[in-house]
Amino acid sequence: MDARSADDGVLMLAWASGSAAAFDELYARHKGPLYRFLLRTVKDRGTADELFQETWSRVVAARARYRPEAKFTTWLLQIAHNLAIDTFRKRRPQAGAEETEAVFAAQAAPEREQPEHALSDFELRRRMQQAIESLPDEQRTAFVLRMENELSIEDIASITGVGKETAKSRLRYAMARVREQMTAQP
Repeated sequence: MDARSADDGVLMLAWASGSAAAFDELYARHKGPLYRFLLRTVKDRGTADELFQETWSRVVAARARYRPEAKFTTWLLQIAHNLAIDTFRKRRPQAGAEETEAVFAAQAAPEREQPEHALSDFELRRRMQQAIESLPDEQRTAFVLRMENELSIEDIASITGVGKETAKSRLRYAMARVREQMTAQP
């Protein structure tokens, strides 16, 4: 089996059967999107780091029980979402926008060389991050799952444990609110 071309579910089953290469490929495919989801969900780098590690620990512990009934991405993000909810219940994150912006600025590669474009790109990213952070938790989660991970309404509903219409409504309100804040004059 060529791990690079295999489906995530197939890789998970191969890993449960002992293929370390299958796990390496799964991790490589999903580490970035998972970390970004957690960081945008909890808005604190330290907490995101902890939840990232715990999510992968849970994946490791559950590998023998995994069944490919849902997409691997949905299953992985549901684990992460549940851990984030548990963290919110224990304590509310206190990180500010500056720390999150610093992380995103460090991750973003400059696409243009001209300073005036870099400044406007930075301003757009900053405004987008502030708009996302201002969303209520449920709307922010739906927005990030859709925009960052390109998940369907059905997958968002499954991950967050709500009905399809509720997920659709949360996403619609989040999109409208972000659009409103992005078009508002500074």
